[in-house]
Parts: sequence; C-alpha cells; structure tokens
Amino acid sequence: MREVTLAIDKLTFGGAGLGRVDGLVCFVPFTAPGDEVRIRIIRQKRSYLEGELLEILVPSPLRTSPPCPVFGRCGGCNWQHLNYPAQLAAKDDIFAETLWRGGRVGREVLLPTLGAPAPFGYRSRVQLKLHLADGELHMGFYRTGSHFVVAIPGQCAIADPTINRLIGELRTLLPSFPEVSRLPQIDIAVGDDGTALLIFHFIGNDPAILHNFLSRHVDSLPSASGLYLQTGRKSSLSWVAGLEKLTYRIPASILPGLPETSLSFSRGGFSQVNYRQNLELLSTVVQWAALEGTERVLDLYCGNGNFSIPLARLVSHVIGIEEYGPSIDDARINCTINGVENVSFDCQGAAAGVQALVAAHETFDLVLLDPPRSGAAEVMPLLARLTPRAIIYISCDPMTLARDLGILRGHGYGVVKSRPIDMFPQTYHIESITLLEPCDR
Repeated sequence: MREVTLAIDKLTFGGAGLGRVDGLVCFVPFTAPGDEVRIRIIRQKRSYLEGELLEILVPSPLRTSPPCPVFGRCGGCNWQHLNYPAQLAAKDDIFAETLWRGGRVGREVLLPTLGAPAPFGYRSRVQLKLHLADGELHMGFYRTGSHFVVAIPGQCAIADPTINRLIGELRTLLPSFPEVSRLPQIDIAVGDDGTALLIFHFIGNDPAILHNFLSRHVDSLPSASGLYLQTGRKSSLSWVAGLEKLTYRIPASILPGLPETSLSFSRGGFSQVNYRQNLELLSTVVQWAALEGTERVLDLYCGNGNFSIPLARLVSHVIGIEEYGPSIDDARINCTINGVENVSFDCQGAAAGVQALVAAHETFDLVLLDPPRSGAAEVMPLLARLTPRAIIYISCDPMTLARDLGILRGHGYGVVKSRPIDMFPQTYHIESITLLEPCDR
C-alpha cells in the first residue's frame, strides 16, 4: 500500500488519531493531535482509510514519553504517548460528539471529565493471557486486534502494585507446570487492602493436575490471598486455596454523616477496576440524586450492592436487581455485615425485573442503572412506567449510552447533566454518569 504524510487533527473513540488523505478520513493509532506523520495506508474502505504509523515528522506538543516499553504493541493501553491533560480533553470531545450524534444531547449539559488522581497503577483487575512458544512462556496481554500475546517486561504500568508482584511470582512458578500450554488465561482481582484472588483458566483434560500443582505451590505465590480454577463457564469455578472474597471500603468521608461501609465480592463477581474513581461515582450519585430520606430507589444491574447499600442509609427503601446469582449472594451478605435492612435484592435479568415491577404497579422516586457495555436498550421503554422523578445512568460505553438516552427522550426523559469520570486512564474508554428528569417531548 502507498505511503503518505498527513497532519493529525484529533483523537477518536477507539484511540486512533484522525487526519485526512485526499478528502477521506484516515485513522492512525498511536498518533496525537498536532502530529505531522508519515504513514502507510493499510486498509481502504469506501468512506475512510486506516493507516500504520511509520515516522513522526513533527511531534505534537501533547506528546510524552510512555513509561511502558511495550506500549504500541500491547493492546492494554492506547494513550500512554499523551500527557494526561490531553487525554482528558480528548475524552471531553469524544464524549460530546458521541452523545450528540447518537442521542442529540447538547454540549451545554456536559461537565468536564473528572480526572483520576493516579493515572498509573490504578487497575485492580486484569486478565493475563498466556502462550507457550518454543519452550518459552509469554505472559501479558493481546496485541490489538489479534490473539498474539505481548509479554509484560517486568511490570504493567497501569496495574495495581499487588498485581505486578503476582506477575513476577507467576513468571517464576508457571514454567514448572507440566501442562502450562493448556493454561490460556489467569484473572487477577485485588481488594483495596492488597488481598488478591486468582482464577486459573484450564483447558486440559484433567483439572486435578492443575489443582494439585497449585495446592502444592501456594507458598510460591505469597501475594495471592485466594486461588480458583475454572474449566469453562463461570459455573465451573472451583476453590483451590485461601480466601473466597475480596473487600473494598467506602470511607465515611465520602458520604459525610454515614459510617464507613465495607463491601465484598466473590470469585467471578464484578467490581470497578478503579476503586478511587468508584468513590467519585458514588459521591456524584448522592449529590445529583438530592435525596431527602423518603425515597424509593430501584438499582438495576446492582452487582454486589456497590450503590444500593450506601444509598440505603439515605433513603426509605432500595430494590436491587441483578442476574448473576453469586453477586446477589454477595449483596445480601454485605447488607448483613453493614447492618442495612431496607434493601431487597432480586436475582433476575433487568428487563424481566422491571416488567414485573410495572405489572405490580410499583413506582420509584429514583432509578439507578449501571449496565454492561452493551447498554440497556431493552429496559429503556419500561422505565417511564415506573414514574421516577430522576434516572441516573452510569455507563462504560458512550455509544450505547447515546442510543439509550435517545430512547429515553422518546419516553419523556431528558438529560439534565452528564459527566465522564476517568475510570480508565491511558485508554480511550470512557465511564460516565448522566442525570435525567421528566421533560416535554
């Protein structure tokens, strides 16, 4: 393919820089606004091009030196070459453009992205990929758009220190496991106190081989607090050793006047990857909800009670709905541990749960939802029938958020304000919180 030079104008969702070649938009990963670059066109579509960066002719003043030696090859980060203020500014623009295109949400209701106090070393969960090649074990993350494992040289720049210690311990231990080629992935999750759970995914014929190996070598993983084995879906999880749950705290200072809350989640359960920014999310929910103490609250996709349980101390009653059974078990235990009695949890899908509430003529003052990346399109048409005075939507994908906000507008709810909260520094991913209230259609 041909080589060209171009100027990079801005960053796009997906992480690539954008320039123009012969009037066509061209996406080039690992570039920065203000760069002048030489690229190779590697893909040509009817309306756009994709390019590979060959040389930076004139570097952007927004550039900085990436701390990770495999940045640009590892698919874990997109923007380590950008200074942090430039990353936040790019997220402001991407978020605003996406919400306008997909949901006709104007920039006047958008607040600036809330940056993370620690742009590195924040990530509390990772999925390590493993590959054995020519007798050498490669352990790291996939290269973007492939299943090629890029090995981590030393430490991961965005991972929690405990995770990095475990990477070193695993690097020493696993080459002695006779069926390491049948071990494609290890999940590591860390509590805010440094405890860690590891889930070893095994595709061999006899899981007992790995179970026995790990049981014999627990002392070789001193940074691990609990070990699990998984041979298929989450239902195949089996305990090997140590703790079964991790814990994180919601300090009293986050919600003044309330006691500290301690929340646990078990193997395979969901938790936010950035604990400090999760506290910002919770604090923003409470501020925007303007609670008076008499409210009935519905928390959809409630997980382990991350929002339900702290909010319960500020309202009359909370109903939490979540389809993953172990997370509901965690939520109920978390209620007991924290002495919270005005929450009821229901284990079922969000759409089925809301349909049942509508059929029972239930109403709520506040509906809170934190769906997966795919969003909650199937739930949107039903929410208005619960007649909430406010809806707070927490999203990890601006595209599905924009779609869902458009649906809600058609059912009488408009955006009052929305704010990205940078849960994922060094990447293009955008977490956000949006407040909606009834409006004229």
